[in-house]
Amino acid sequence: IDQLEAFRPLRGVYGNIDDAKIRRHLPLDQRFDCEGLDVWITHIGGYPGRYSQRVRQLMAADPPGLFICGHSHILKVMPDHKLGLLHINPGACGQHGFHKVRTVVRFEVAEGRVGKLEVIELGLRGRPSS
Repeated sequence: IDQLEAFRPLRGVYGNIDDAKIRRHLPLDQRFDCEGLDVWITHIGGYPGRYSQRVRQLMAADPPGLFICGHSHILKVMPDHKLGLLHINPGACGQHGFHKVRTVVRFEVAEGRVGKLEVIELGLRGRPSS
């Protein structure tokens, strides 16, 4: 968490393998307005057309403009045309899992739109950041 907080401002949620320290620091979900964009962050969410049951039920009533989730450790950025939102899976920044390269996604939000999106590689899994 301390290394990630260098990317200010930071918003995050805990994942299924996170320890008690991280779970005390981060919630299951974050839903907030950012510069006119409704943002929802959760860990286990799925992908457009294949959302988890919990996410699917909540999205049916009130889809966000930006949905960020992880769990698969597979970096993907894709539109959900049916719900009219942008879906981001930032990959994985931790040392545990099957991913080879640790990643985060950084972007700017202005006037309700995502822009200047970039993928930041943090190094190989199992090796300290340089």
